[in-house]
Amino acid sequence: MAAVFLVMLYEYSPLFYITLIFLCFFVTTAVILGWFVWDIPVIIRNSEETESGTRVQRKRMVQVKNPFALEVLNPGAASVIGGVNLKSHCIEKCLLTVYWGCNVHKLHEGLQKHIYSFRIKVPQKLEEAIDRQYLYQETFLIEKQSDSEKFSQLPKYLTIKDFGSLPRTRYPLVALLTLAEEEDWDIYEIVSMVTVIHVPDEKYRLTCRILYQYLLTAQGHIYDLKRLFVPVDETSLPAQLSSETSLDKKLLEKFGTTEEELNPQNESSKDCVVCQNAPVNWVLLPCRHACLCDCCVNYFKQCPMCREFVAESFALLRTEEEVGAVKGDDDNQTFEGIWEESDEENIHNDVNEQLDI
Repeated sequence: MAAVFLVMLYEYSPLFYITLIFLCFFVTTAVILGWFVWDIPVIIRNSEETESGTRVQRKRMVQVKNPFALEVLNPGAASVIGGVNLKSHCIEKCLLTVYWGCNVHKLHEGLQKHIYSFRIKVPQKLEEAIDRQYLYQETFLIEKQSDSEKFSQLPKYLTIKDFGSLPRTRYPLVALLTLAEEEDWDIYEIVSMVTVIHVPDEKYRLTCRILYQYLLTAQGHIYDLKRLFVPVDETSLPAQLSSETSLDKKLLEKFGTTEEELNPQNESSKDCVVCQNAPVNWVLLPCRHACLCDCCVNYFKQCPMCREFVAESFALLRTEEEVGAVKGDDDNQTFEGIWEESDEENIHNDVNEQLDI
């Protein structure tokens, strides 16, 4: 059919026939060169190649060095009456300023002032930012590149044995580390570090520990140093964590609930690919991927493994809702109902007794 058409076209106009042949030749050559030599024309690319070919914008990152480090020595022996030992290590010469009984609201208000052009680079700036709402202040000089141990204690003439009942309006201890020499301010991005420390007293006897640590930069940014949690075996837990675990078990027994009911999965169970916090319990159809837990399955219309649209899904194990439907409305008592019917005041008294022990 094509040959007959070309013959008819040549008989009709030889010049037009030659022009068309040359035009087809040039187009074919351009397509081949564009595919193998130059950039591929967008019109002949598929969607996947177009998306993958887009350049991702990269933001320039600069490594920042933190010149401050602070820890609490022998936290088991620290108290409001007996004082606390602090160990600091600084790259440059620094000032360690401790504030006993710092007002909670004023401290966070002062940290917000640091963002709005009120840079806290020296202790006097922090004192102005919190309107000097503290009970006692002490300053120590930390030498360059030295592990310095400092002891701080409330004066006896203040006759302070505790900071009141919960919730409290004052932090027991706030430590501020700042650079002592002004020429170091332009060298380091981080200009100060604020550490909030819990110190036990007669009304709240939890072990001394660091509650929060904030890094303050010269540009007015505040970064919260988060705690790092790693998985460990139960046999390797320290005694302090073991006592807290026994306290949790006591609360669960109050509610008539066991740990296995609240956390049925074990270390060998397969975790959900989305939250990584609950066992896999749902199979998606038609792809047959078992990858979601009871909570995450409600938020996905496509399989997170292969992007196949989910037509149906079924549970590997019975969910709590299905079990409750089988037992009936009379026996379907929720955890919230148990909480409302339990004596909350007695629970808190038991917790306080455990903490006093």
